[in-house]
Amino acid sequence: MLSNIKQAFKIKELRNKIIFTFLMILVFRIGATIPVPGINTKIIQQMVSGNNLLSLYNMFTGGAFSNFTLFALGISPYITASIIIQLLTIGFENLAELQKSGEEGKKKIGKYTKYIALALATLQAIGITLGIVKKALVTDSLFFIVTVIITLISASMLLMWIGDKITEKGLGNGSSLIIFVGIISRVPVDIISITGQVKSGQIALWMTIILVVVVLITMLAVTFIQESTRKIPVQYAKRVVGRKMYGGQSSHIPMKVNQSGVIPIIFASSLLAFPQTIALFAGPKAQAFVNQYMTTATEPGFWITRSLEVLLIVFFSYFYTAVSFNTEDISKNMKNNGGFIPGIRPGQPTIDYLNRILSRITLAGATFLALVAMVPAFMTHYMQINMSLAGTSLLIVVGVALELKRQLESNLVMRSYQGFLK
Repeated sequence: MLSNIKQAFKIKELRNKIIFTFLMILVFRIGATIPVPGINTKIIQQMVSGNNLLSLYNMFTGGAFSNFTLFALGISPYITASIIIQLLTIGFENLAELQKSGEEGKKKIGKYTKYIALALATLQAIGITLGIVKKALVTDSLFFIVTVIITLISASMLLMWIGDKITEKGLGNGSSLIIFVGIISRVPVDIISITGQVKSGQIALWMTIILVVVVLITMLAVTFIQESTRKIPVQYAKRVVGRKMYGGQSSHIPMKVNQSGVIPIIFASSLLAFPQTIALFAGPKAQAFVNQYMTTATEPGFWITRSLEVLLIVFFSYFYTAVSFNTEDISKNMKNNGGFIPGIRPGQPTIDYLNRILSRITLAGATFLALVAMVPAFMTHYMQINMSLAGTSLLIVVGVALELKRQLESNLVMRSYQGFLK
């Protein structure tokens, strides 16, 4: 990886992409340290420490929420809007057609996603300001409250723009990278906190060692499942064109065990954090219900939340795989080029065969991801060790890191081939 980065800096275009990504991340981290004026952050930090859903939300924002900085809303409105749009494509044919209509269709869907993100950011900003952090406001004047709400909405839209620009001009998926940076920025704080607890005797040293070993094994397991691929053999028939013979070679269709990457985990985490926002508008009874049954702090809440997380990871794995891996298009392209899977007839039998294999490996990959997410979560819950890099967050970090590595390598290969052809 280090040699790839060193090689990338020798290529001007890749160097510019890396520098641009770094500068955008720097802007994000600077914004995550500038506090919204007139807020007593000590009150917010006490609320976050006693609420696991708020702790999860705070982790994704890189500590911006507990310190109530400009990016306190984080990228969650945009991610939730993306989930809504993806789900709407199932029920509305017009959206499904737009998604398949090339670059123009994607631009229109992107525009709709941003409008929904703006509406969600507005709702969240109002709910958080008038609900969660109302006690932390130094004054209850209407002008001040409106100023705080507008600041949160504007900063969230700026963060959405930063994510889009990273995707467009930098390396990796911008939204995933922002969450990745937010999570790893909390790791030094966790290390200092756990070290202090071990020294004071609050946590046994052997428990910490076991947790570190489990985290390392989890990272290896996630890397294995992310890189695992099922290769479907494809044979191309020989064709005579003029005096030359074409085809006859063998190839394969790579089907990744985890085709959707880290997206299902991010979507699942975002949806699990959404009930807290809804409860703010529903009143004290709804908030009490959410705090009892939708947080990992309580025993019933822990099992309910983790069960829902597993189901959502499996659901979004299937959903995103169906969107990103179109077996009909693959079968059609194979048929047009004289390709076929040995022992399988072209056309519908090939589609059915690919769908059957895709369904099986997606179930295996999604189940494995869900189990891997649960093991560190159970460890931290029952050992009473607060650690950001565990469970879902660990999957996100490893998944995004592997995607970044893969994209960097593909860019290097592409530039190498271009230079060779010249």
